[in-house]
Amino acid sequence: MPAGTPAVPVAIVGAGACGQVAAIALRDAGIDCVLLERDDIPRGSTALSSGFVPAAGTAVQCAAGVHDDAAGFARDIRRKAHDTASDVLVDAYAAAIGPAIDRLGRDHGLRFELLDGFLYPGHSVRRMHALAERTGAALVAALDAAAQRAGAVLLTRARVVELWCDAARRVIGVGYERPDGRLEHLGCDALVLACNGFGGNPEMVREWLPEMRDATFGGHVGNDGSAISWGRLLGARLADLGGYQGHGSWAVPQGVLVTWALMTEGGVQVNALGERFHDETEGYSEAAVRVLAQPGGIAWNVFDAPLLALARGFPDFRDAEAAGAVREASGVPALAALIGCDAAVLARTLAAAAPSADAPSVDAPDMAPAVRPQGRTFTRRLEPPFFAVKVTGALFHTQGGLDVDAHCRVLDAEGRPMPNLLAAGGAARGVSGNAVWGYLSGNGLLSAIAGGAIAADTIARAFEEERRA
Repeated sequence: MPAGTPAVPVAIVGAGACGQVAAIALRDAGIDCVLLERDDIPRGSTALSSGFVPAAGTAVQCAAGVHDDAAGFARDIRRKAHDTASDVLVDAYAAAIGPAIDRLGRDHGLRFELLDGFLYPGHSVRRMHALAERTGAALVAALDAAAQRAGAVLLTRARVVELWCDAARRVIGVGYERPDGRLEHLGCDALVLACNGFGGNPEMVREWLPEMRDATFGGHVGNDGSAISWGRLLGARLADLGGYQGHGSWAVPQGVLVTWALMTEGGVQVNALGERFHDETEGYSEAAVRVLAQPGGIAWNVFDAPLLALARGFPDFRDAEAAGAVREASGVPALAALIGCDAAVLARTLAAAAPSADAPSVDAPDMAPAVRPQGRTFTRRLEPPFFAVKVTGALFHTQGGLDVDAHCRVLDAEGRPMPNLLAAGGAARGVSGNAVWGYLSGNGLLSAIAGGAIAADTIARAFEEERRA
C-alpha cells in the first residue's frame, strides 16, 4: 500500500443490505469499519427488490401465531433447490436470519411486519418480513440510518477497483476510484465483499447463463462481476455460477416489476396465442425462462377485480399501474383483442383455469393440450372484467459467485479459507443451487442479511482470538 495510507480494522465493499448489516453487527461488537459505496447513496440490488426478507422463528412470527424454525426453513430451501444448494450455507443462513431480524428490530429500530394473506411459492409457512413501506428502497434506507447511528463510516462515490494483498494472500487494503478519476487507498485488517453479482456483465452472463443472454437485466448496474474477477486473481474457488433469480413478470414496455402475488392467488399467464404454458405457482424465477421461450418472448398476466384489489397493496404494482401497464377488458372478446389472440382459444384457456369440478375434462377432444390446467389446482375461476399486463422474462440478480464456508470465509481452489477475506450477498454463492429453478422467494435478501451478520461475527471472533493471543 502507498506510504501514509489510512487504515481501518474492517473495510466493507458495498453498502446494500449485506454491507449495512455487517457494519451494524461490527459496531455492536465495538469494531470500527468503513463502508465503500460506488453510488451517491446506498442502493444496490436491495433497493430494487421488494424488500421482503424470509426468516424463521422470529419474534414477529411468534406474535402472529406462526410456528416456524430454522430446520423447517432449511427444508423448504433444500426442497426448492432439489437438494443441490450448499448444505453448510443452507443451515447457516436459515439459523442466522431469524436472530438477525430480531436484533435489527429490538436494537436498531427496524419495525418488521409479517406479510399476511398468501404464501410465496415454496414456503410452507408465512415467513416474509417487510417494513411498513414494503419496498427495498425503504429497507436499505433504514439499514443505512441504523448503521450510521451505530457509528459505521460510509464513503459514497467510492468505486473499489483493486485489492492489495501480501505474499500470504492476506488482504491489506483496497484502492477506490473517485468521480474525478482520483485513486485513493484504504488499509484494513479484514475485508468483506458485500458488493455485487454479475448480472450486469454481458460477457459473464453469456458464459454462465446463456439462456438469459438476451434477457432484460432488471438489476443494479453495479452488478458487474468485480468480486468474481478479484477472486479469480486471488485463486479463490467459484461455485453455483448457473444459479440466478429471474422474474417472469417484468412489464413491457414500462420496465417495472409486477407482483407475483397475482399468479399465486389465482391469476394466469397466457402467451400471444392465448394459451397457458406453465404452472404459475412453481415460482417466478423459473417463469422468466418459460416466458422468454414463448412467441416474441412475451406473456400476459391475466387477473380479475379481487386480484387487482390485492395487488394494489404492493408499491411495485401501484407503480406499474401508474405507468399504464395495467389494461382492462370487459370480457373474453375484448381481452382477446388486447392480446391479439383467437377469442375461442382464450375462452377455452380461461375455462380450464377453474376449480376441477367446473373445468372442462382434460380428456375433452376439443381441448388442445396447451390450454389444459398444467397441473395446477384452482380454487375459483376468473370473472370479468379482466385485467392484463404485458410482461417478459428478466434477469434480476445472480446466485453464484465466490465459494464460502459456513462462516462466510472465501475459499481458495483447495477449499481452504483465505486469511482475512469474507464474502456474502451477491458476491458469494447463495443457497439456490446451480439453476434458475432453485431460487426460493427471498433467497437474495436471505443471503445478504444472514451472510452480513455471519461475516461480522466471524471477524469479531477472529479479532478476539488475536487479542487473547
